Amino acid sequence: MAEIEMPQLGETVTEGTITRWFKNVGDTIAQDEVLFEVSTDKVDTEVPSPATGTIAEIKVPEGETVEVGTVLAVVSDGAAPATPPAATEQAPAPEQAPTPEPVVAQAPPEPAPAPEPVVAQAPPQPAPAEPVAAEPAANGEVAGRRVLSPVVRRLITEYAIDASQITGTGLGGRISRDDVQRHIEANKLVSQDPGSDGGTPPPPPPAPQPSAPPVPSPAASASVPVPASQVQPGIRDAVVPLSNIRQRTGEHMVMSKAVAPHTLTAIEVDYEAVEQIRTRHGADFKQQEGFSLTYLPFISRATIDALREYPHLNASVGDRELVVHNYVNLGIAVDLDFQGLLAPVVRDADGKRLRSIARDTADVARRARSKQLSPDELSGGTFTLTNAGSYGTMMQFPIINQPQVAILSTDGIKRKPVVIEDDYGNESIAIHSVGVLAMAWDHRAIDGAYAAAFLARVKEIIETRDWESELA
Repeated sequence: MAEIEMPQLGETVTEGTITRWFKNVGDTIAQDEVLFEVSTDKVDTEVPSPATGTIAEIKVPEGETVEVGTVLAVVSDGAAPATPPAATEQAPAPEQAPTPEPVVAQAPPEPAPAPEPVVAQAPPQPAPAEPVAAEPAANGEVAGRRVLSPVVRRLITEYAIDASQITGTGLGGRISRDDVQRHIEANKLVSQDPGSDGGTPPPPPPAPQPSAPPVPSPAASASVPVPASQVQPGIRDAVVPLSNIRQRTGEHMVMSKAVAPHTLTAIEVDYEAVEQIRTRHGADFKQQEGFSLTYLPFISRATIDALREYPHLNASVGDRELVVHNYVNLGIAVDLDFQGLLAPVVRDADGKRLRSIARDTADVARRARSKQLSPDELSGGTFTLTNAGSYGTMMQFPIINQPQVAILSTDGIKRKPVVIEDDYGNESIAIHSVGVLAMAWDHRAIDGAYAAAFLARVKEIIETRDWESELA
């Protein structure tokens, strides 16, 4: 027998949520074959089985969160006929219900007509039920034992609506004002207020039946984002439970804003030198590497070099201290198809040239989207880049990835007219690729002058470096 425990999925990970089992009790499993998927505060990852055998027991069901070291399942060494026999032996026991058969024999004495009178009493029951629902609507406090707000009570009374015909989409199934308005519009009801000329609506009562189906109980309970194209007509709200990664991201960002005094500094950069290299070598680079040569590795390389000169930005905040790192582990924010955001780390990036940085960045981004990262690859970063530029953003104010002290946003790069100067000091206007770099930084670690000087150095490197030799 082998016990499968919740593994330590990263230095700071203390618990995990089982999101999926790939095997059931009785299934065989090979060593290193994927057994379950676990979600932590850092990443969702698939975990292989450390043993070969048969799944004898699953102790932790899907959706349950447990601490590291908790026994999740038991794998037996041999085949698992042991489990089926036990089930087969117990099967006869329930089949020994012949003893209750005498009780069935007592069934004949029970007069069949007896239920018939009960059925005869059923018709009267619906009749009182309707007045009961109508009375609450009239008295304005409760409809069908459901508490109503004053505005809902007024509308139900004014339009002579049977509240039992409305499906509430509010908390606990409460009827909201929007629910009533949709019911009124769907059934073309007329106000019964004494001051209006609206006639009594006997025809509308039958109409409520068609209005019930459109009410969005399925959409309202959707567990995944509902595309606009799939939202049913007449549905105004869809309830989308927050995924584990959304909840953890929110907690982390709220914490970051609470502990770090965020400040933003931005600078405009002329990327024309980079653009010329991308134009000349982009096609060959993609053929050689299998992915496009974007602006990101150029910005990454310039940032890494500038951090050597401004090390207090390559640091972490401790207990009344600043821990300055003598290496650069570059975090790269990766979007997971709008379902979440991860920041995998390119380790020891300060020892890598442009092409190597581009390869590592593409690799961690690909594995982040395919859930192939280990939690350790999401920790240990010393500085982070977030790239929204592909959407043409002008400038964004990112939130610092704690315990780091800064995060740099690479925003949209566009062709713009700029003033250039030749070797003789003559100025002219040219069309260049221009964009903004915006950095959020922790005012506990540095001041504005230090942040501005760092960004000016990043700008200088991007605009003046010999990128041709870097790409070689």
